[in-house]
Amino acid sequence: MKITHTEIYRFSIPMEPFTIATGTMDFAQNTLVRIFTDEGIHGNGECSAFPMIVGETQETCLAMAKDFAKILKGKDPLDIPARMDDLLGYAAHNPTIKSAFDMALFDIAAKNANQPLYQFLGGHQRTIETDMTLGIDTAENMAAKAVAHQNNGCRIIKIKLGKKVHEDIERVAAIRKAVGEEMTLRLDANQGWSFDDALFALTELEKYHIEFCEQPMRTWFDDKLPELHANSPIRLMADESCYNHHDARKLINAQATTFLNIKFSKSGGILEAQKIHEVALQSGVKCMIGSMLESRLALTANLHFALASPNVVYFDLDTCLLGHLVDPVIGGLTYEGFMLSVPDTPGIGAAADEAFLQKCESWTI
Repeated sequence: MKITHTEIYRFSIPMEPFTIATGTMDFAQNTLVRIFTDEGIHGNGECSAFPMIVGETQETCLAMAKDFAKILKGKDPLDIPARMDDLLGYAAHNPTIKSAFDMALFDIAAKNANQPLYQFLGGHQRTIETDMTLGIDTAENMAAKAVAHQNNGCRIIKIKLGKKVHEDIERVAAIRKAVGEEMTLRLDANQGWSFDDALFALTELEKYHIEFCEQPMRTWFDDKLPELHANSPIRLMADESCYNHHDARKLINAQATTFLNIKFSKSGGILEAQKIHEVALQSGVKCMIGSMLESRLALTANLHFALASPNVVYFDLDTCLLGHLVDPVIGGLTYEGFMLSVPDTPGIGAAADEAFLQKCESWTI
């Protein structure tokens, strides 16, 4: 099998503004790639650029996608490690756009094997429950949104923090008071606190029964993470500090975190995500599968990976629910409340809506 050509789409999804500690997104800066082969199989891949986190924009993703498509043309799509090495040999970083190509290659491989992706990866069906994320707002507005989600059946809320620390504490207090004691609360500071603020906030917030806190400090304070981890009454989860399995190894060896957050936009896709999972599994460190602002297409691939990854026990797969104003996907994962399931069709089982694609700027390489 050989790659014949690749289609690249500016896959912009309009959405309500979503705010985290590092900035606000007004639309999902996504890129779609479709890799075609000479045996009539094509693969779908999507990535979501989040420049304030990963440093890639939609424009950089589109530019690199054109170069990557040229590199892969005429090569075997089933040898995924070799293909991803081809991309690594050309560009050292750019994991976000690499993840779209990785995803499309895995879609092709699973379709060629006539298996749903989770089965191709060695997994099986199990019950998956996602959390629901609250963007940064006033304490009152965030509490009201938490109650609305609770009334819709949500049992796990992830609270974005990382602004002024005292206001962050007020946000969590208001939410806990509004939803009661039964709902699980998670925190995500998105690198917004200093060491002193993080230790203060985590100590003050312990009484609100927090499951864990993601990425309390900037990555340049990773040398301080072991100290924070040792003194925090709330368990920590490394997100922006963990891009690849080498980061995972260093964090675990330094006893800098309790959990790891795996995201394709950081790892460069499924192949590297599997390596992170393996390092964590060997060390007994549990993982979460997370995401940026992907549509249901990439979220479906995330869920397939999770179904094949027994050490992934936390799930943050709500991005298409965070204010996306259109759903440009056919097939794919479905939500029954906040319980997720994937189709048993070959490959990822999700594709872009052709009517939506006709409105997107595109290139064929």
